[in-house]
Amino acid sequence: MKEYWTSLASLLGVLAFCQSLMQSIIPPELRFAFLKLFNRTFHLFSSYCYFDITELDGVNTNELYNAVQLYLSTSVSIAGNRLSLTRAVNSSSITFGLSNNDSIVDTFNNATVLWEHVVTQRQTQTFAWRPLPEEKRGFTLRIKKRDKTLILNSYLDFIAEKADEIRRKNQDRLLYTNTRGGSLDSRGHPWESVPFKHPSTFETLAMDPQKKQEIMDDLKDFVLGQMFYQKTGRAWKRGYLLYGPPGTGKSSMIAAMANYLGYDIYDLELTEVHSNSELRKLLMKTSSKSIIVIEDIDCSINLTNRNKSRGFKTESGNGNTITLSGLLNFTDGLWSCCGSERIFIFTTNHIEKLDPALLRSGRMDMHVCMSYCDFPSLKILLRNYLGYEEEDVDDDVLKEMERVVEKAEMTPADVSEALIKNRRDKEKAVRELLVELKSRWERNVKGGKLRGQSGNLRELEIVEEEEKRAIDSQNEDGDDVEDETELVDNVGKD
Repeated sequence: MKEYWTSLASLLGVLAFCQSLMQSIIPPELRFAFLKLFNRTFHLFSSYCYFDITELDGVNTNELYNAVQLYLSTSVSIAGNRLSLTRAVNSSSITFGLSNNDSIVDTFNNATVLWEHVVTQRQTQTFAWRPLPEEKRGFTLRIKKRDKTLILNSYLDFIAEKADEIRRKNQDRLLYTNTRGGSLDSRGHPWESVPFKHPSTFETLAMDPQKKQEIMDDLKDFVLGQMFYQKTGRAWKRGYLLYGPPGTGKSSMIAAMANYLGYDIYDLELTEVHSNSELRKLLMKTSSKSIIVIEDIDCSINLTNRNKSRGFKTESGNGNTITLSGLLNFTDGLWSCCGSERIFIFTTNHIEKLDPALLRSGRMDMHVCMSYCDFPSLKILLRNYLGYEEEDVDDDVLKEMERVVEKAEMTPADVSEALIKNRRDKEKAVRELLVELKSRWERNVKGGKLRGQSGNLRELEIVEEEEKRAIDSQNEDGDDVEDETELVDNVGKD
């Protein structure tokens, strides 16, 4: 043991002598190059290989550096002794990170790697068009040479994916709207944004649980379907049509979808769009992993069914002209592929007013009927507003509600309002809600509004929708011919 310590002391003495010799002989401007050469020579005989990931690539930000910084924040908060704390723009979360010249060990596919955060002073700049930071920052990745070919590429891909996931989780979602009259903001963007704070989730959404689960499964398949869409040659996008009477929760559904996926929302106001080309420019300025919404599309501009109203050009009343073909190309044409992982959502109170070309698969892939409150939806609202579970309500009252709720045709918004105004007296809220349900049921019966064997108007709506789809599929070929005919007519007029 004594010999070991003697050898170590001798080695340290040699290193100290070499350092003093280097400082006295080698000019200061060459010391960094000498150290770099020394390290490279050392690495030739080492069992490790080293990779430097600098903060800047020339004068541009190195995205890989930011990805590594975010990725390491997930484990640093647990394992690190000295941490740095940051909070990004539009984020409510604090991110942990490695301090200067600190290191941490990570494991991937049973291989151990070492990350070191290297921070050094930058040499004084004589002149630069774009001044650089005073400190040079970067990460050094150490991997065993035998593991390099096995994990390097897959490890870096994993880090990039994990960083995107963390970034979406930490960043507050934004709600965008197109600027008035197509003008640009101070940064030259056609969209204005505000933080999106809507609290709606699928758990609080007043809707049949089975239908909600179908939508959630469809959204999950879409998010995880990148390889599927590439393999099948389809653009990575999906369309949803939400239709039903006012107050049935269409906007709440959009908010729940955005919160479930962590996507931003672009609320497109068609009446502020002047032309098809402007519509395309708005699409180009949307980000991936986003939801593009056109609410009340039957009211935004006059896009009526061509079987009832011939003609292709529509006017919104303020001089703006958008063609139906322009809107179709917006959702399903070549320009719809300029981004990835996008969701298009149209809402309408009157599905029968929309042109069948807007409704076909590939544009609106999933049609979701947002209808009147049923018994499962009613139980969700009782839990949301009163904190009542099924066992907290009197059995006779609950059975009576189940008997009349679907026939009363009250929207979730109506039921919510009845519960909100009496939420301080929960028993009174339940009693008055039951009275209102019975009153509407009796009024519907007297007015002859209920149809169908069960007296449920929703069944008639579903039948009409199925019939409409059948008509749409028969008219698709006819619509293509009609498009060509109209195009010829327009050319002849020109």
